Amino acid sequence: MRMNDLAPNPGSVHKKKRVGRGNSSGHGTSAGRGTKGQQSRSGYSRRIGFEGGQNPLIRSLSRLRGFTNRFRVEYEPINVSDLANFAAGTSVTSASLREAGIVKSARMPVKILGRGDISVALKVEAERFSASARQKIEAAGGTVNELNPAPVKEEAPKAPRAAAADSDEADEASPAEAEEESEA
Repeated sequence: MRMNDLAPNPGSVHKKKRVGRGNSSGHGTSAGRGTKGQQSRSGYSRRIGFEGGQNPLIRSLSRLRGFTNRFRVEYEPINVSDLANFAAGTSVTSASLREAGIVKSARMPVKILGRGDISVALKVEAERFSASARQKIEAAGGTVNELNPAPVKEEAPKAPRAAAADSDEADEASPAEAEEESEA
């Protein structure tokens, strides 16, 4: 079998409707466009979403427009003050937070935030930590273990522009210097 032997599926290809070829064809006179009006004229093309002057759906549902990031990760926020209830030296994980009833969701990863104070040294293990939460836990004598650390973005090296800027400044004299040279 070759490419030229392939045929479309039966019923998938239709004959083109030939309009305006006489009344006996069934598509004569107005050629399926109706009688009079803007849409019957040649050259008419409506814009996408036009609904004949009625408020279009895209305008009435404007709040639903926009971008939704499919890869966004939602975290369940837990504050440092919630961790203060655990005994000193305890290892706090997402599972132990769920058992204690602090974390509600079984699916969402946990992020520890820095609201409140902590005076107990704990070994805290979670998916994410805010900078202030990390600082408060370590200041209390505890340790922090981030399970999925955020990737560090590397900045692209910048071209050395200092030399080029110095040469431009040497070429351009300030207006005050130019006046002094002209007077002398």
